Amino acid sequence: MGETMVVLVPDDGGPLEHAARLAVGVGGAESNVAAALARLGHRVAWVSRVGDDPFGRRVVAEVAAAGVDVGTVTVDPIAPTGVYLKDPAPAGTRVHYHRAGSAASRLGPRDLDDPRLAGVRLLHLSGITAALTDSCRELLGHALDGRALPGARVSFDVNHRAALWPADRAAPVLRDLADRADVVLVGADEAATLWGVDDPDAVRELLPRPELVVVKDGSVGATALPRTGSAVFVPALPVDVVEPVGAGDAFAAGFLSGLLRDRDLTSCLRLGHLTAAPVLAARGDTAPPPDPATIARALALPDADWAARPHPPAR
Repeated sequence: MGETMVVLVPDDGGPLEHAARLAVGVGGAESNVAAALARLGHRVAWVSRVGDDPFGRRVVAEVAAAGVDVGTVTVDPIAPTGVYLKDPAPAGTRVHYHRAGSAASRLGPRDLDDPRLAGVRLLHLSGITAALTDSCRELLGHALDGRALPGARVSFDVNHRAALWPADRAAPVLRDLADRADVVLVGADEAATLWGVDDPDAVRELLPRPELVVVKDGSVGATALPRTGSAVFVPALPVDVVEPVGAGDAFAAGFLSGLLRDRDLTSCLRLGHLTAAPVLAARGDTAPPPDPATIARALALPDADWAARPHPPAR
């Protein structure tokens, strides 16, 4: 559940201010997760709002093309579909949002009251939604405290976006929301910016209530810390990075796929890395995960052979 927008990117990969042409795409953290989960063989629905405009139709069509059920998407007759622009630069890609007053910013608690969502096993949310509007934060409260989808495990990716709200304002809100979820994913860099800690054990202490906290540390690896039991660390795969945008969403999808299939934490973390690697090696927010046979072989590797393994090619 969350906002997806149209993305405008310089066609030549250069700085935005010098671009003669812009390529049109679609991007949103939560729908990226949905698409990757669908490609991993899960039945997935996306809950959101789009404008009654060409961009909204483009968003819905592209998410649906990834195998995601879009029947729970509302078309807003008043508000537009959000837009963001990527500005590539040697120091890293910057993002410029044009999403104030967008259709998705009008999401609210009633958007989860859809009978088609009955029986859902997992509800995935992110901190991006919390940054949009008061009604969006009410929706998150309804999902986390009211447990709008009974029986569903709730996962929450912190996903702090500095362009939407500064760290000092976001920090207490995101910590509170994360601590009310069942599964939390957070980057070590995010935790350092928001809460002044990046050590996985310290992050776990800040978030005592979730059944599971996953701390991602870029090219180093990721650590899963259950509420009871030992922490598990799995190193990241070696990847020649083209662009990191979207890789965290792919990792989340892979990890959650493992949980949905009742895999052990080592396998869940490996599946996260395997799903993220093709996105890191591609230009764009998504890329198909490795095929099932490649995944099966990688999950069966001894620990000593895992870290030296090159990333699997995208299909």
